[in-house]
Amino acid sequence: MYEKKPWLKYYGNVPHELNFPKISMYESVALAVSDCYDRVAYDFMGKKVTYLNFKKQIDQCANALAALGLKKGDRVTISMPTSPPGVVCFYAVNKLGAVASMIHPLSTESEIEFYCRVSKSRFALTMDMWLNTFAPAARRAGVEKLLICKMQDYLPWHLSKLYWLKAGRKNPPIPTNDPMIVDWKKWVLETEHPPALRANVNAEDMAVILYSGGTTGTPKGIMLSNYNFVSEGLMCANWVGMNPEYSDILAMLPIFHGFGLGVCVNTALSNGGKCIMVPMFDANLAAKMIKKKPNVLIGVPTLYDALIKNEKFNKSDLSCLYACFSGADTLPRVVKERFESIVERQGGKGVKLLEGYGLTEAVTAIMAMPIGEYREGSIGIPFPNMLGKVVKKGTTEEVPAGEEGELCLHGPAVMLGYLDQPEETAAVLKSHSDGMVWLHTGDIVSMDEAGFFYFKLREKRMIKSSGMNVYPAQVEGHLYKHEAVADCCVVGIPDEEQVERVKAFVVLKKEFTVKAGPDMAKELINHCRKDLIKWSCPREVEFIDELPKTRVGKIAYTELQKREIDRLRTEGKYTGEKNG
Repeated sequence: MYEKKPWLKYYGNVPHELNFPKISMYESVALAVSDCYDRVAYDFMGKKVTYLNFKKQIDQCANALAALGLKKGDRVTISMPTSPPGVVCFYAVNKLGAVASMIHPLSTESEIEFYCRVSKSRFALTMDMWLNTFAPAARRAGVEKLLICKMQDYLPWHLSKLYWLKAGRKNPPIPTNDPMIVDWKKWVLETEHPPALRANVNAEDMAVILYSGGTTGTPKGIMLSNYNFVSEGLMCANWVGMNPEYSDILAMLPIFHGFGLGVCVNTALSNGGKCIMVPMFDANLAAKMIKKKPNVLIGVPTLYDALIKNEKFNKSDLSCLYACFSGADTLPRVVKERFESIVERQGGKGVKLLEGYGLTEAVTAIMAMPIGEYREGSIGIPFPNMLGKVVKKGTTEEVPAGEEGELCLHGPAVMLGYLDQPEETAAVLKSHSDGMVWLHTGDIVSMDEAGFFYFKLREKRMIKSSGMNVYPAQVEGHLYKHEAVADCCVVGIPDEEQVERVKAFVVLKKEFTVKAGPDMAKELINHCRKDLIKWSCPREVEFIDELPKTRVGKIAYTELQKREIDRLRTEGKYTGEKNG
């Protein structure tokens, strides 16, 4: 049925097909500069930079990196919030033909070491506040140069002084006698280097590594090309209808996330839009940024939920808004309705909060509701040049309209594969009888006769907490390292604030059973916090005598989830009905 592309009749003014240039992301930004050199490229906490000066910053950074020895094919770990140095470095790395490995700036020391090792990074970039965590991990992983920047160097003068007084002066000083560590300000901003030539790259070569979780819970590097990102940027820009009048995007999502990097940042900056950077998601800060008059909001359900509860947002002039999209999680109907009501009341005429779908294996968003359309519970229709179909689980056989099955995708945004994991790659990138290679997403959906897709459930065992992926196997692996744990199972529990809350069911070893209680629960949570990022850590631990098992002896985690849902229903606290 996918061959007929029934969804095209709902495209409105969106082109049915797009032509994607075979260029690098750096070249894409350079083209935008030639068209709108005097327009504002980004606004960071009130500090505005034009496209012409943005390109100068990228070239300056590329010169500095090349002077340190960075060359085509090298890997660079970037561990930064959504901010100018992180974005500038991303495009500078791309200019030189190197590969940017994007990781969360709050990663633990062991996670940093893992990411640097698996990506084989020669260089890395982070901020001074994380120096003491990052440097030891980078050194063990064989990183040659670690660049350290300071937030205050990119803030307006008054905010720079305020930041220094409140936080900056507490950060560790940048060492001057460590050959691995490079002061970003001195080397990149204050030292002149020979001009670095743009590398001659193949648009299909790997340019970015983002991270997902493996079936074992070990993060997998997702290899993405220039072509993936350039096509993603053009698809999103055309879907939203970006033009000189409506081109300002509020970048509230992080750049280590495909949604933040691919849509909020690259879509804006490669299409002449303004990227309003928000370095961290804080409801008050995001609401404050509304005064910048963004036309497009892109976020996750928990972000919109926080905004509708924010007093400042409720009083803001929202007439600037043109389009709002939600992804990375199921959008609760109540959040959608409340948000739209507030926007309408505050001047946004007919603006709808539209749901979409994406995954890191295809950069990010690859389908969404068309502007002006709405189908209850639908995640939308595929973007131009993207194809979607539903197959019978475990096969490549397409199912009829309305029948549930696994979502498969084909198109320019689909990844190259998993880094150094050919077996994992072969398990999800499969040739079908039509002769095309399709990405098997592991997500269970249905498609109606009109071509609208409906999300049913995630086949992969994964928890979505505040829009972030949590892999139970990874959390369980850390729990098993504790001397008291005999058996454990981690599940996601419906939660109004986080969509899903991480809960661990633990069977203690016989000699530790007398310690079952709040103190032991706290100890296990703290044990996870040592090596896992914040949202992956259990919020709750329940001790049980035995974990339920399936007939073949596997832990029946779905039974534990059902038990929790039944309890929440009994207590009147169940929030799992996301769309009704």
